Amino acid sequence: MEKLTEMAEDRFWQPKIEKMPPKSLIEIQTRRLKETIKNLFEKNTFYRRKLLEKGLKPTDIKRVDQLEMLPFTTKFDFRENYPFGLLACSMSRVIRLHASSGTTGDPTIVAYTRGDIENWADCIARCLTMTGVTERDVFQVILGYGLFTGGLGFHYGAEKIGATVVPSATGNTRRQVKLMRDLKVTAFTSIPSYTLYLSETAKALGIDPEKDLNVTSVSCGAEVWSEATRKRIEREFGCDVFNSYGLSEVCGPGVAFECSMQDGLHLWGDHFLAEIVDPKTGERLGVEEEGELVLTTISREAMPLLRYRTGDLTKILDGACNCGRTHQRIGWIKGRCDDMLKVRGVNLFPSQIEAVIMGLEGVGNSYQILLSRRGHLDEVIVEVEAAEELWGRGEGSTEELAERVRAEIGTVTGLNIQVRIVPPSSIPRVEGKVKRVVIGDVETA
Repeated sequence: MEKLTEMAEDRFWQPKIEKMPPKSLIEIQTRRLKETIKNLFEKNTFYRRKLLEKGLKPTDIKRVDQLEMLPFTTKFDFRENYPFGLLACSMSRVIRLHASSGTTGDPTIVAYTRGDIENWADCIARCLTMTGVTERDVFQVILGYGLFTGGLGFHYGAEKIGATVVPSATGNTRRQVKLMRDLKVTAFTSIPSYTLYLSETAKALGIDPEKDLNVTSVSCGAEVWSEATRKRIEREFGCDVFNSYGLSEVCGPGVAFECSMQDGLHLWGDHFLAEIVDPKTGERLGVEEEGELVLTTISREAMPLLRYRTGDLTKILDGACNCGRTHQRIGWIKGRCDDMLKVRGVNLFPSQIEAVIMGLEGVGNSYQILLSRRGHLDEVIVEVEAAEELWGRGEGSTEELAERVRAEIGTVTGLNIQVRIVPPSSIPRVEGKVKRVVIGDVETA
């Protein structure tokens, strides 16, 4: 799909901030970082203790390049301080609470002041504007509302732009497609795997997503996906698809986003400071070196975070974007530190397999990685749906597809992995984050 080579001024929500000279941005970052540390030292027992353990006082941090002196914060710290131990203001100032699912323990509670909500909406407005969304668009939010940050985050940001918001949330896929068609939706946000399911459902209803819908822009995130999946969605809907990044502990979506160049995700440096560290040692890495993303919030009032270890693997990209924005860019999220599997002594990321599968012709829209142990050996089977047109050609075609997938996975991972081709739409669809890996008794890194 042809990319825009020029960036019109209406593709900026806050042009003075988004195109701010680097020196001016560093001045803002320095001032806000100092204020954040001072606030936490004075108003939060947890951070005061952590700073004193490091032998630090707020006045010791004078520059943003001194971030390494500060302590890390982890998801464990959220759970140890559940529910309000990380709060840095009085509850009377808190107007909103969000939370993670808490499937492995207490949920992570995130608090917002009115100022936090305003900043969050501004970040989302920047993100959507640089993908081309304007007040003329009808924007459908196909994400969970409630305690999940996704739905309300995009809702407030799209409304701030002036777009007409359709808060359809998740579920009832046929109704989602009907709303998309009847309300002439021009842009929407959804999880990547569910976006492909929307396309499948539309076709089952006799609706061609590219010809019969009006969609020109889709924003996807909230799960690990690949460039190959993006291209597949773009073909299905005949539109541009943009990568979105955020996490509930920091604010929700809106931390970083692609512009029309689709060349890395702009991370809003007036709100967040980014570092990349070695996941095992915590040692800081340089530009273009892949590691764990660490974020420090410098504008949050209710629950600021110092050096939060996101668990997400990416890198800071070198150079400036052709769109004219001066904020740092991060690369596509490769996966999570705890997603990495060790199979027969080889490190394997599910995203590597997805990139192979979704880039091949003859493959349907879903796959699953089955991991188990046979005796002392790791067993890996990748189940891949065939496309409708290929499945009807018979066994020879599916065997040829299985061999192509196996060979491509071997080239990328160095592993000889068994591939099983299954009928179209045979792998169960879900309305939330898809579970691609089914693990039996297998060693994980």
